[in-house]
Amino acid sequence: MVDEYAGLLVIGDPHLSGRTPNFRSDDYARVILDKFAWALRYADAHRLLPTMLGDLFDRPRDNPTWMLGSLIDLLADTNCIGIYGNHDCANPELGDDDSLSLLVKSGRIRMLDGAPWRGVMNGRTVIVGGSSYRKQIPNQFALSESDTHGASLGNARSPLVFWISHHDLIVPGYEEEGRIHPVEIPGVNLVINGHIHRRLDDVERGATLWMTPGNISRRSRSDATMHHTPSVLRIDITEQGYERAFIEVPHELFEDVFHPAVVDAVESESKSSFVAGLAQLQARRTEGGAGLMEFLAMNLDQFEASIADMIRKLAQEVTRDGIADTNN
Repeated sequence: MVDEYAGLLVIGDPHLSGRTPNFRSDDYARVILDKFAWALRYADAHRLLPTMLGDLFDRPRDNPTWMLGSLIDLLADTNCIGIYGNHDCANPELGDDDSLSLLVKSGRIRMLDGAPWRGVMNGRTVIVGGSSYRKQIPNQFALSESDTHGASLGNARSPLVFWISHHDLIVPGYEEEGRIHPVEIPGVNLVINGHIHRRLDDVERGATLWMTPGNISRRSRSDATMHHTPSVLRIDITEQGYERAFIEVPHELFEDVFHPAVVDAVESESKSSFVAGLAQLQARRTEGGAGLMEFLAMNLDQFEASIADMIRKLAQEVTRDGIADTNN
């Protein structure tokens, strides 16, 4: 095997989309594509293998043709491995009509489910496996005879095994939403999980370390997002094992990319303040109608039930896809 890479560059949940989410006030489609392109350039400059944690796309289908074309160009001369997330597939598994399938079939991204990547990094055998959305994380990983051949001859240290996943883990800061407890996985050195959008503390279970690096995009206006720094995870292979570092992805200040909360500006429940709040929403309108349903939920109690219901139905009709974009 060719010693081509010095390590991995793990890219968490870009959520590429032609639609501007929630309260973002910028050209989200171009901005997040630029961030992804920056990550690929960084990986190339430092001999790191780009590794995707899932949710490359925010919507599985109907993504802009220009964006798909740009991705095909960006990945043309790059080896990229990864898994798919829940936002990448319309059904429980990746299908032919999902945008990510185009990149897989054109050889731009190699899926790791059932086919771990094997190679040599800085003279050491490295194996990268993966479990996409709803795919089971293995209870153990057994090395093949070819994996251990060099080590048995004394020519190399034992292989390093990394596993990437896209699951609801029960980790500090995500206990209520999580479903899967991190456990020791014999044969696996490090598990890196996507799906959770903010960076959380590592969890060590025996000889297996679990990491939650968070994503490179900020999609929702929340306290958690405000304190999250978009970053990629750099893993360098060394003689002793591996070293980890978070590399900040260039990004703007939180307040420069998100509209302020309109509901905070409406202090009373008078009908005049309700109209004023709607005027502010009109001035700051987002493509998916973000903020409208939140605003109505907090202000419709002042109206009679029949009127409130009429306003709510009208809002659903004029909001794209019938509801405001509530993705986190």
